[in-house]
Amino acid sequence: ICDRVLHFILLLLESLINSTTGYGQDGKFSGPLKPMTFPIFEGQEPSQVIYQFKANPPAVSFELTGETDNIFKIQPDGLLYYVRALDRETRATHNLQIAALDAHGATVEGPVPITIEVKDINDNRPMFLQSKYEGSVRQNSRPGKPFMYVNATDLDDPATPNGQLFYQIVIQLPNVNGVMYFQINNKTGAISLTRQGSQELDPVKNPSYNLVVSVKDMGGQSENSFSDTASVDITVKENIWKAPEPVEVLENSTDPHPLKITQVRWNEPGAHYSLADRDKLPIFPFSIDQEGDIYVTQPLDREKKDSYIFYATAKDEYGKPLAFPLEIHVKVKDINDNPPTCPSPVTVFEVQENEGLGSSIGTFTALDMDEENTIHSVLKYKIVSQTPQIPNDGLFLVEEYSGKFQLAKQSLKKQDAPQYNLTVEVSDQDFKTLCFVQINVIDINDQIPIFEKSDYGNLTLPEDTAVGTIILTIQATDDDEPFTGSSKILYRIIQGDNEGRLGVDTDHHTNRGYVTIKKPLDFETAAFSSIVFKAENPEPLVSGVTYNASSFASFKLIVTDVNEAPVFSQDVFQAKVREDVAVGTKVGNVTAWDPEGLAISYSLTGDTRGWLKIDPGTGEIFSVAPLDREAESVYRVQVVATEVGGSSLRSTSNFHLTLTDVNDNPPRLAKDYSGLFLCHPLSTPGSVIFEATDDDQQSFRGPQFTFALGSETLQNDWEVSKINGELSTKHTDFEERLYKISIQFCIFTEFFVQIYLFCFSVTFCTCVDGKCFRPVGSQEGRPTVGMAVGILLTTLLVIGRYSCSDVEMPGILQNCPLYIFMTGPDSL
Repeated sequence: ICDRVLHFILLLLESLINSTTGYGQDGKFSGPLKPMTFPIFEGQEPSQVIYQFKANPPAVSFELTGETDNIFKIQPDGLLYYVRALDRETRATHNLQIAALDAHGATVEGPVPITIEVKDINDNRPMFLQSKYEGSVRQNSRPGKPFMYVNATDLDDPATPNGQLFYQIVIQLPNVNGVMYFQINNKTGAISLTRQGSQELDPVKNPSYNLVVSVKDMGGQSENSFSDTASVDITVKENIWKAPEPVEVLENSTDPHPLKITQVRWNEPGAHYSLADRDKLPIFPFSIDQEGDIYVTQPLDREKKDSYIFYATAKDEYGKPLAFPLEIHVKVKDINDNPPTCPSPVTVFEVQENEGLGSSIGTFTALDMDEENTIHSVLKYKIVSQTPQIPNDGLFLVEEYSGKFQLAKQSLKKQDAPQYNLTVEVSDQDFKTLCFVQINVIDINDQIPIFEKSDYGNLTLPEDTAVGTIILTIQATDDDEPFTGSSKILYRIIQGDNEGRLGVDTDHHTNRGYVTIKKPLDFETAAFSSIVFKAENPEPLVSGVTYNASSFASFKLIVTDVNEAPVFSQDVFQAKVREDVAVGTKVGNVTAWDPEGLAISYSLTGDTRGWLKIDPGTGEIFSVAPLDREAESVYRVQVVATEVGGSSLRSTSNFHLTLTDVNDNPPRLAKDYSGLFLCHPLSTPGSVIFEATDDDQQSFRGPQFTFALGSETLQNDWEVSKINGELSTKHTDFEERLYKISIQFCIFTEFFVQIYLFCFSVTFCTCVDGKCFRPVGSQEGRPTVGMAVGILLTTLLVIGRYSCSDVEMPGILQNCPLYIFMTGPDSL
């Protein structure tokens, strides 16, 4: 408004000047016809005089042409003016031409160019391109990096303050503790995170924020600026450094490599990416660029390796990891690039000549290296030829997908053809392979095995004959076709060997049977056995033919006695007793027997501590000396069982005696505390630390020792931590001398409270370099080991449990009768 008022005042002054000087005179607002440029502010009142051109005879009038837009006019006397307000946003420049005419309308002078520059005034408000903006930002994004923009326009001249825009954030919701998480570039409208926003944004706590953003013209510096506002919705997204979904890569791809297969992204630009091969392959076929895009660098072969696992890492500019590596899974997807293969050059089946129609001959299974259970590995079978074709072609049928061969037309006769050769086409989706099958027609099993003799006589063996020894060879024959299931003979023991001590192995080339010892023989349980064999075929006999006495044979096995060592019932005997059992207590027993029934005598070896004895007749074991768990918690000895009479053979077993703990060890100081001292004079209260221990198990020691001062007279000067054995002074006013201290502590067992008293000395002395220093001749009373160690052991039988509050009273303990053991020259 002020600009318009000022412009109006200037126009009034110009009018006054014109009215004073007149249009016909040479002055500031008039002159000869020549090219000129006139700046005029837009929005001024119409009928405003711009300039008066003067013409020389014979010119009598002027003509105006060009971009007048019916706004600009010129009078015959050369007065140029405009009839309505100008608008810079409609046309910023008007290009006009003025010519001087004579009385006949002919051009005498000109035309000359006249330029009207429409000067801008702030008559347009800035406007956002959208009333509402939406954007997103990831947590931990770099502060100051724009993640979205807001844009506004102003039709005023951007070269003037009128069109210069200024952006700012007016409101942030939610506003957490008055901290701004977002900032805006006031010139570009770029929105980014502040440093605190980068550190504190959390999509779990606040998944979205709303900003109110304003824009002002006049560079935001004038109170008369126009403005506009827009709403900005910002979604906070979580960290994007995540492992991608497993990738499938088609094997043997013909696409140009490297080929992008997936990607990873750090939350901010500038991360340095790399890959790490988990399997340390000779050739690693993957790479990553600095955008985080992962590529396969060469065609893969599923049949060589069907999957890969490797890691993607992101590091900063100093080579330090920005986060944990991501695991990348790549599966190589199969294509049908492998033809079926035959299982062998020729597959051989057998069929008996009397088999009925539809009988199964065998199953033919081809191989395919492509992935199982996919269409690439589904195989189809078809018979394409049969040789010979007698008595007919098509004697065999193969199931299309299973490869099962069957008789298709009739039973076969060996005299027609003992062998048929078939060509089988095996195909998958794209490939075909020819394989060869040979079918042998075998004789029917109409002959039974016949033993060469029915009785193999008597066989005498000692009972210690080694397992695996061949003790007899037997033989039967079969007149069916050799090397077929009809002529193959299997031998089976059907009588006389319930323990399975014998077995028969068959030589399939000769049908000879070898009787072998499979388990040890035993004179005591089976001194004589009558063994019966049966010879039979793996193929069933044809109808009407049965096995008879010719297929059976026998022999008699006589086992002779061998003197054997005694046998223990266990390899290791174990027992458990308390370590405080009385001498003479039975602690265990062992048992053994002699296979020949002889008496046994027991003895011990390895009783290094002399703790045990054994009854030689019963095997009972007794203690003969006090036992000590702390010396040996599991006591191991050997037990010997010896035949009484005979060959005096012996056997050995082990006896392990586990000793359980009893509370038979008093507590003791953990180390020598004869050198405890504090530097004199004390500036602040001081302390010393001591520890106690116990050789018994933890269950007898209790969870901890409870400490207290051992005398009332000590309480004015000292205090002791109830739990950890820290002795502290209560003040600093101590003399430079030796102080004798007694400490009591108690522990509780299931039924007993035990009270102990330890005595030691603390010396207050001058310290030099952290060491106690006393002048020569002043060493009297220096603490010694004998002075430091003393034990007061009190045992109180208590029914139930006590708390240590019962023994925390100074002086003589309440409810605790004391039994005092004095040790050392300086003991209390």
